[in-house]
Order: sequence, then structure tokens, then C-alpha cells
Amino acid sequence: METNPQEKDRNWLNETFFTTEEAAAFLGISKQALLSLAKRNKIASSKKGKMMLFHRIDLEIRQEKQTALRDKYRPYDK
Repeated sequence: METNPQEKDRNWLNETFFTTEEAAAFLGISKQALLSLAKRNKIASSKKGKMMLFHRIDLEIRQEKQTALRDKYRPYDK
């Protein structure tokens, strides 16, 4: 079954970009913590109106850094 171009674009957007709630769940942090990271330029975001979007690659990079920081500052969690 062939999908139309709009559907392909929609699927690509859904796979590539995350809303604030989705990004927070992906990183395992609160929405407020994610917004704080974005405000302090620790993670890149794009804002369109009231909606803030996060790119999957940026989230994956942050997740790696976050894991390293947790290992460094919370060794008792292992």
C-alpha cells in the first residue's frame, strides 16, 4: 500500500521530533527539568508558538551525557 507524501512527512516528524512530554519521558526526567535544560541551553529545542519540539538526535546525545553524569555523581545507585 502506497502512502501519500503528507502521511510520509507526518510519520517522519513523529519519529524525529518529540513534544516536551514525550522528550521528558524519553529521558526519564520531569517536564520541568527538561524545560530547565532547554532554558539553560543544555539541550537544543525548537519553539513554534507555544509548542516546543526536541530532535531525537539531541535527546540521544543528552541521554548519553545524563547516564555518564548519573554514574559520576550517584555511584550508590548502581
